This record gives sequence, C-alpha cells and structure tokens, in this order.
Amino acid sequence: MAFGEKKIKIIHRCRECGYESGKWLGRCPGCGAWESFIEEKPPNAGGASPLVLSEDERPLPLSASPDHDYARWPVGIEELDRVLGGGIVPGSVILIGGEPGIGKSTLLLHLLASLADQDKTALYVSGEESAHQIKLRAKRLNAVRDRVLLATINEVEKIIAMTEETRPALLAVDSVQTLVCADLASAPGTVSQVRDSSHKLLEMAKRRHIPVVLVGHVTKDGALAGPKLLEHMVDTVLYFEGDRSHAFRILRTVKNRFGSTNEIGVFEMKEEGLAEIKNPSEIFLAERPLNEPGSVVAPIMEGTRPILVEIQALVSPTNLGTARRTSLGADHQRLALLTAVLEKKGGFDMYGHDIFLNVAGGIRVDEPAADLGIVAALASSRRERPIAADTVLCGEVGLAGEVRAVGHIDIRVREAQRLGFTRIILPENNRERLPKGISLEVVGIRSLHELLHILFTEKNS
Repeated sequence: MAFGEKKIKIIHRCRECGYESGKWLGRCPGCGAWESFIEEKPPNAGGASPLVLSEDERPLPLSASPDHDYARWPVGIEELDRVLGGGIVPGSVILIGGEPGIGKSTLLLHLLASLADQDKTALYVSGEESAHQIKLRAKRLNAVRDRVLLATINEVEKIIAMTEETRPALLAVDSVQTLVCADLASAPGTVSQVRDSSHKLLEMAKRRHIPVVLVGHVTKDGALAGPKLLEHMVDTVLYFEGDRSHAFRILRTVKNRFGSTNEIGVFEMKEEGLAEIKNPSEIFLAERPLNEPGSVVAPIMEGTRPILVEIQALVSPTNLGTARRTSLGADHQRLALLTAVLEKKGGFDMYGHDIFLNVAGGIRVDEPAADLGIVAALASSRRERPIAADTVLCGEVGLAGEVRAVGHIDIRVREAQRLGFTRIILPENNRERLPKGISLEVVGIRSLHELLHILFTEKNS
C-alpha cells in the first residue's frame, strides 16, 4: 500500500439477516446461523463535493405537487386482479413468494400471456432457467406469445438497460435471488446483492412508471429469503400457498400499498397450468361427507369474499398420559381456548381425549367468526351425533360461553343461501340486524347452552 493511501475497511455481513461485524464470525449473533458471514467492500466514497439540488429535486407543497393519472389496468386474470386490488398500478413493484414448485413461474407466464393478449409488451428475465426450458413450459401452458420478450441474464445493470431500450408494459424477474450488481463482489443471493439489485429495479420502476414483478424464494420457515428490507421496499407482497401434492393454490396478499391486504385468489393446478376457481365454496364443499359426526360448515370472510368451508373435528379417547391437541388450518391456541370453554361451560369431558381439528381444502381460518363452527364440530364428534347437513354456523364464542356478533353477516348469509343451505345458526345480535329478503331459516342464540340445546336436543337436529 502506497504512503498516504487510505486503507480499505472490510465489512463482514451475515447473508441471512444482514448483521454487520468488523471481523469474520463462525456464528451470527443476530440470527444464530453458522458459516453465514461474507466479506463486503464498501463503495468508494470519493472526494466530498457540495451537493446542488435541481429544480425537480426541490421540495414543493403537497397541494402544488403535479398530478399524474396512474390508473391501474387489469391483467385479465380475475383472481390475480382481486388480490392486487383491481389491477397493476404503473410504476409499482410486486414481490411474489412461495415454496419451490408451488407455481410461481407458472403464474408469471399466465400473467405475461394475458398482458400480450391485451396488446401489451412484457419483458421476462430469468436467471434460473435457460430459454429452451422456459419455451417448453410456455408451450405446455399455451402461453407462447410474440409480445413476450425473453432474456436469460442476471446482471441488473443489463436488465435495466434492456428495459430502457424496449420500454415494455411490465418487467418480470425470476428470481430476485439470482440478480447480481456489477459493483459488488459478493455472490448472488447474498443480502447485499438482493438489497442493491432490488433498489436499482425499484428506482427504475418509479422513474419510468414501468411495473416490475419479482419472484422470490422462501426459507425453511416460510419467510421470504433475503433481507427483511426487501419486503419494505416493494409496494405489494404476495404469497403463493398450498401443498404441492394438493391441487389447490391460494394467492394471499401480505402487503399492498394500493389495495386491501385481506383478499385471496384461489387456483387449481392442472396439466395445462393454473385454472381460476371463481366459486371456491363449491369446490371446498364438493367432497364433504353428509351426516357424519364432527363435520360442520362455517362461512368465513377473505377480504370482501365469503367462503364456506368445512370444519372437521375428531375427538377420541387417548391411550397416552397426555392428550394431544392438533390443529390444521386453524390457530392452535384458539382450539385450546374453545376446548376449555366447551368443557367448562358445556359440561363436556375433554380431558382424557385426543382432539384433532382440520379445515378442509387447505384454507386457513384466522377470524373468530369460525368459533361456533369449531365448537359445534368438537361437540358433534364427542357425542357421536351428526349435525344436519343443511345447517351453517357462524359466530364468536367468549370465555364465559357467550356468543358474540360478527361482521359482514349479510354477505355470509347470502352465500349460504346461494349454495342451497336452509338453516343458519348465528348470534342473536346479528339476527336482529339482518336485512329483508333472506329465505333460509335464521336461528339466533346468545350462549353456548342454547347452541347445544338446538343441535342435540331439538327434534330437527
């Protein structure tokens, strides 16, 4: 090193969580990962020079800021438009995450083909597959279009230059973990590469008003791989959920600056690709066993969409010292709470029994409106008494055994009526506020005792 030359400081950064250290460490103090530190050289600061703001960079009053028409445009896939809030906003950055093989690239090809059918040019950049592999999958999905431009590179500077030259209606990158910045010496997929590459694409999207769709991998814990900052940078985060051995896929909104975060899209994976499920209630109830103990139908809300799901419960004596409590599709703590309420307020002996709860179809139920259905399924299985197949239950159950009102009750009731159910059991406060025009029988209850009396004592149960 020449005399007077400043020594370059090396930074060691954890590729899992971004923790910085002045020296290499075997285990990260931030996240506990082993062998995760990599070397990074800070960018050259150069000589300090006074900053001069241009006219476009000077702050303005909010009322004097220019107005732009950034009206969103539909992509042509109804379920995807639903989770996006009605379509894509120009200049937005969308991140789609999911497990390997779940269908992220398939959904992306369907999206690009739909845009091409609307005479919009789309640029598809892949750093994971060759052009031949992508062409084969596109043929199988019937997604080969002349307006879909394909490039298999991963240098982010070349991707931006290509976008500036072709000016597509949308840029799709698969995946963000393969991107590389030329001014960084670290390997693809590291924290610094993902962060800086995403930042450059974000800056380009806002400057040129070109929407960008990024595909991201997830970790073993189900979270998006890379720094958490990535989710904060983008405008919309979508998670593609489902079991690869199961036909149904659920596209869920986790973050959306331009719409609701409560919407979901439902797809079915077929040989020719993803097919939209526009009536998910009918699909989830198609294989429901009739007149079987422990099977109950409950209406839940996913954003503005009502969905009728089957809640299954199995209560059986245990041969072990400690009874098991297993829940799939519903919160485990909520199951424990409702089991305790049923035992304390309903007089059921649940202590020496294993309890298994399942929401059929891969749907996850997070709202308390399903409490009444869960309690009814548990009681039905425990007493070996089936609940009438034409009955739907909806309501929240409190610790005192009271049944509380829930929101959007009119939408839930009309969905049950549309699917042919003839009776719904719901909170009394909801029954009093129902609009006119409801043809099915509405039964209002105030407590858990009333529910058990109606289900197991009345003649029509």
